[in-house]
Amino acid sequence: MAKTYHFIPSGSHDYQRLAERRLPRFLFDYIDGGANAEHTLAKNTQAFGNITLRQRVLRDVSQLSTQHQLLGQHVQMPLALAPLGMAGLFATRGEVQAARAAEQMGVPFSLSTVGICSLEEVRAATQQACWFQLYMLRDRDAVKALLERALQAGCTTLLFTVDLPVAGFRQRDYRNGMLDPGLTGRFAKAVQLAPRPKWLLDVGLRGKPHHFGNLSDRVANPNDIQAFKAWIDAQFDPSVTWQDIRWLREQWPHTLVLKGIMEPEDAVQAVHAGADAIVLSNHGGRQLDSVAATIHQLPSVVSALEGRLPVLLDGGVRSGIDLLKALALGAQGALIGRPWAWSLAAQGQLGVEALLRDFQTELSIAMALCGVSRIEEIDADLIAAR
Repeated sequence: MAKTYHFIPSGSHDYQRLAERRLPRFLFDYIDGGANAEHTLAKNTQAFGNITLRQRVLRDVSQLSTQHQLLGQHVQMPLALAPLGMAGLFATRGEVQAARAAEQMGVPFSLSTVGICSLEEVRAATQQACWFQLYMLRDRDAVKALLERALQAGCTTLLFTVDLPVAGFRQRDYRNGMLDPGLTGRFAKAVQLAPRPKWLLDVGLRGKPHHFGNLSDRVANPNDIQAFKAWIDAQFDPSVTWQDIRWLREQWPHTLVLKGIMEPEDAVQAVHAGADAIVLSNHGGRQLDSVAATIHQLPSVVSALEGRLPVLLDGGVRSGIDLLKALALGAQGALIGRPWAWSLAAQGQLGVEALLRDFQTELSIAMALCGVSRIEEIDADLIAAR
């Protein structure tokens, strides 16, 4: 009798394949897709492959550790889960499962303003407070209320997204009907849901409610996802400037991180606006297509800051080796988005834990083979000249 072999996912790509099998098409595309022709989406990952490491030998790496301090927080490796909207649709109460996985593996979890689970739900499920991601809304009272809720939930790190004055043009979301509230869109989504009965049962039914938990007090019917979308679309404020960041700085008493910086000049402006750190990010290629890969921008942004602010890198990080490359080029840490979404969709909390375990293993092996034992020893000397 032939043996039955069970597929054990290992690495971001395996989880991506599993997520594609398990999610309705419109949800998988929401995670997987980028803006316009998706040039930047592809560049983000391809750029890491073009960076060559230097292998060093005969160095004592018997006491190797990936532990570090990330924005004042002790972590098992300098990596955090990036904020993702609607993660509660990828798995049952998805943000809670991901937050538990991050806590178990000793890395920060970032909760999106437009997450399905609320700050309070995530906090009740974990021992350690999450990071909180915020957009600047036209209703400044709503912003203040969110900041107060974050403080009450114990959050001490605020990620403020600066690269979304308008939403990027994501063609997949139009093609699959996700953004169509009419009959055609509803029919298209129903057709995509039909082959996914497990998702319908586990997430569609058992995972309710599906409203944006942090904003449930802002619309009359919190279960009307279209009403939520209309409110959010009306609340995005394209008039936001650096002056608004200074206002936000006055409101938030803890660590303020600006997410979405790409250019050295803007990184320097972040210093003057009172930020405590920045996330070098092109929104995973979901906003402006044909912008540079984030890893390409990293050296110039780090150079312009001259050590005045920590830089975290977001975009294209798919492995512990990618993380090491980002650290070698000057980042203090990195954020991952799609990889944890894929692993969450594939295997829930256990999938996210396994993914993070793989990242740490890959980072440890890469450090050993590059001849370094501590995160502080990783520098540009590990990168081969091109």
